Amino acid sequence: MSEMRAIDRLDTRPRFTDHDAIRLNRMFRGAETEEWLRAVLEGSLAGDVAMVSSFGAESAALLHLVSRIDPSVPVLFLDTGKHFPETLAYRDELAERFGLNLVNLYPDLADLKARDETGLRWSYDPDGCCEIRKVRPLETALAGYDASFTGRKAFQSATRANLPRFEIDTSDAQGRLKINPLIDWDAGRIAAYFEEHDLPRHPLVERGFPSIGCSPCTRPVGEGEDPRAGRWSGWDKVECGIHRPGEEPFL
Repeated sequence: MSEMRAIDRLDTRPRFTDHDAIRLNRMFRGAETEEWLRAVLEGSLAGDVAMVSSFGAESAALLHLVSRIDPSVPVLFLDTGKHFPETLAYRDELAERFGLNLVNLYPDLADLKARDETGLRWSYDPDGCCEIRKVRPLETALAGYDASFTGRKAFQSATRANLPRFEIDTSDAQGRLKINPLIDWDAGRIAAYFEEHDLPRHPLVERGFPSIGCSPCTRPVGEGEDPRAGRWSGWDKVECGIHRPGEEPFL
């Protein structure tokens, strides 16, 4: 294993530190995405890694990239019970086409009964709904990994504009690494990648959904709007809680 050794999960020390994130960003500065992704995965530079995917509008690009290098990487999908039927069908299509190691995560039934028995919490407390249906299940699942891949991209919103490729997950006290392989890809590059590899599009994209979350909290986006403007429209909310806006970047 390389000098970027992952710390054993039974050790009380952090797996990774801010210094490790800075060093990785410097190590791969200027490298092509597939080149450094391959180095990270084949060199075990990030220890045990999982990918977190929403199977949204642009998810196929990263899923395809990673599956070509190591299809055994677990792909964690938060099945909130509120997804568009089109998203679930798209998940199944991509999982079969790419041979993904798909892991579906579900909210805790006791938690749902205690805090959202009617299923309408999204309508008056979207933060609480996301916590029950996304944040808590993912925190439990990620406790077994040293690092996670995300599909975030800088062009999606102002809160993601300055994110680095490697950062420390601030929700994890044990120093889990968060890796953003497509953070410097723009919409044109993603579109070109879809065309080059003949990747299927999410069926809601052509209906005006450039960013796709749960059905009650996602609307189509108008011309000139931020790509994520349709998420939690009318609420002072830009992230579900899995990713925290305003985190300091490591360069």
